[in-house]
Amino acid sequence: MTTTAQVFLALVTLTSLVFVIRMVRRKSLQSKYSLLWLSIASGMVLLSIFPDTVDRMTEAVGVDYPPAALLAVAVAFLFVVIVQYSWELSRLEERTRVLAEEVALLKEAVRQMSDVDRT
Repeated sequence: MTTTAQVFLALVTLTSLVFVIRMVRRKSLQSKYSLLWLSIASGMVLLSIFPDTVDRMTEAVGVDYPPAALLAVAVAFLFVVIVQYSWELSRLEERTRVLAEEVALLKEAVRQMSDVDRT
């Protein structure tokens, strides 16, 4: 990798790290997700500063083309994130359904109490 490309990649990854930190500070990103994204952004910064690490790691695993290994790791990571978000979404949909049912029951109870007070 050329020095210019390495500097550009380091700047882009540092910018992404700063972006995640700003989102955490503004409370736009919940703390339970911030650790994940801060870790990923920090890892990206380290890999952009030391690109030979990827080459050495892929040689140790036996992969001939380092970008392919990096892409495979990224796809696997995104798959795990999507599964975790799907689980979280399913859990929240169930909570929303239960809360809607409770609100309906409470509205009915209030309506019945107001009917009793009128008589």
